[in-house]
Parts: sequence; C-alpha cells; structure tokens
Amino acid sequence: MTDHAHGDHATDSTEKTVTNRTMDVVVALAFMGLAAVVMSDSWRIGARWASDGPEAGYFPFYVGLLMFIASAGTLATALFTKHPDLGNFVDRSQLKSVMQVLVPTCIYVGLIFVLGIYLASAIFIAFFMWWLGKYPIAKIIPVSIGVPLMLFMMFEVWFLVPLPKGPLETALGY
Repeated sequence: MTDHAHGDHATDSTEKTVTNRTMDVVVALAFMGLAAVVMSDSWRIGARWASDGPEAGYFPFYVGLLMFIASAGTLATALFTKHPDLGNFVDRSQLKSVMQVLVPTCIYVGLIFVLGIYLASAIFIAFFMWWLGKYPIAKIIPVSIGVPLMLFMMFEVWFLVPLPKGPLETALGY
C-alpha cells in the first residue's frame, strides 16, 4: 500500500461528524423539552402545597424545574462561551460501533410489541451472539432460549409480574 492509502484510511476513521458544542446544544434542548413536559404534566395534576401537604405533582414539578434550569445553563454555556468546544464528538469508526448496537436494539424494542418480550429477546440474544460474538450455533441456541426462559420463570411464575406477551405466549396459554 502507498502512504496515500494509509492517509485516506486515517481520514475516514477520524473524519468530523459533529462537534461537541453541537451535541451540547442538542442534548440541552432535548432535556429542556423533557423538563417542560414534566413540569406541565405535574402542574396539571397539582404542583402546589395543599392544606394536607404537597400535591401529587409538587416534587416532580420542582425536579423538572431544576432539570430545565441546569439544561438552560448548559445551553447558554455552549452558545455564548468565548472558546466553544469545536472538537469532534465522535469519529466515524466510533459512530459505526455505536450504531452496530443501537440499530438492532431499536429493532428489538419494536419486536417486543409484535412478538412479545420473550421471543424478541431470544432473537436479540441469538443475533448478537452470532453477529458480534461470532459464537457457534451450539452455544447460541441454549443461551438464546435459556435466558428468556429463565426470565419468564422469574417474572411470570415466581414474582407474578406480567411482561408484554406476543402470539407465541398467547398460543401457549400465557
């Protein structure tokens, strides 16, 4: 390989994606939005001090208010500092690693609603063992079936805590 080829590879893995400042702004705005929802709903259910003590939304309202103020401080710092952090938040190789976990996890969450938590978990575990772990099928099958089965026993049978069911559990009468 030529030196130019090595340079291109290094550029690919460290190429800028988004700055730390941009991520500070995005996360601060997201938390401010979440805090506003918490405060609004807490106010709706009652966030005042009643004759018998605090109403149901009193403490959540003030937690939301503190969260909003802290996030506003982060936002102001990110926007108005004289020396903003314009460093790279994540390089492409790091982003690829995160996405290799994030995308299948989002699919897993979606599958919970369609297949139920136990079957979706078996598929999720098997997929990760095969794709990222490179385990042989002889190890994948018992683990991907055994873990959801043990979770089923623990939650549904021993603790009597129902978790989201899918068509398989329904067909089996659970």
